[in-house]
Amino acid sequence: MMNLNEMDRLILDALREDMPFGDATTDAIIYKESRCSAELTAKSDGIICGLEAFKRTFELLGEVKIDFYKSDGDSVSPGDLIAKLSGSTRNILSGERTALNLLQRMSGIATETKKAAELVAHTKCRILDTRKTTPNFRLFEKSAVICGGGFNHRHCLSDGILIKDNHIMAAGGITNAVTLAKDSASFVRKIEVETETLEMVEEALSVKADIIMLDNMDIDTIKKAVSVINGKAITEASGNITLENLADVANTGVDFVSMGSIIYNAKVMDISLKNLKYI
Repeated sequence: MMNLNEMDRLILDALREDMPFGDATTDAIIYKESRCSAELTAKSDGIICGLEAFKRTFELLGEVKIDFYKSDGDSVSPGDLIAKLSGSTRNILSGERTALNLLQRMSGIATETKKAAELVAHTKCRILDTRKTTPNFRLFEKSAVICGGGFNHRHCLSDGILIKDNHIMAAGGITNAVTLAKDSASFVRKIEVETETLEMVEEALSVKADIIMLDNMDIDTIKKAVSVINGKAITEASGNITLENLADVANTGVDFVSMGSIIYNAKVMDISLKNLKYI
């Protein structure tokens, strides 16, 4: 679960972005004392995610009560009632877009991740996200991956050691890069190395990398790499993996598949706040 203080900071930033000097339209035409109700309804199929952030948006604005009829992780279909809101008309109208942006984006990612997770459910392989996220929205997006049945890779560069192609070039090779990492990093940190060829896989094995990423390899090469590694390191396939070829990759025996597309290709879920009535 996301840290509440961090969630509040991000939501408040989003609210300030949307109304830095108030809501000119709502403030002009809606009396401060006005009260209303509204319904949150699904308009497409998918996995609902982000209800906590949706609720928190209105809690920060104040004077809005929400009754939920769905929970994060639930499947929804067009017409399904997700929640009912009641309270300050001004705050419901002013917070609507920020709250929906969070909910729709997170639900879209959870839905896309669920599709991926279901495609590998018959294997030992698990779905990972990447750091290819929307700036300042990563915590929400990675939370949505978990909701959809995936797993988080690194949240940030501080989380773990992943020696990628440019690191390898800068260090003069895999052996030197891993040696330097082991000399400076705590023994509790796993070291992951990105490889593009079987020769690189063998070199990563020789220096005892903990995790070997098989980057942009075709299916036959991944199979050979998994055979060469033979359980001596955790395996992660990455690069150009789509829902169309995901099952074939998982069937190679890799432990994990990392997919940036479950975040950056996810379509926002169609959800609306309608049927506003004065109370």
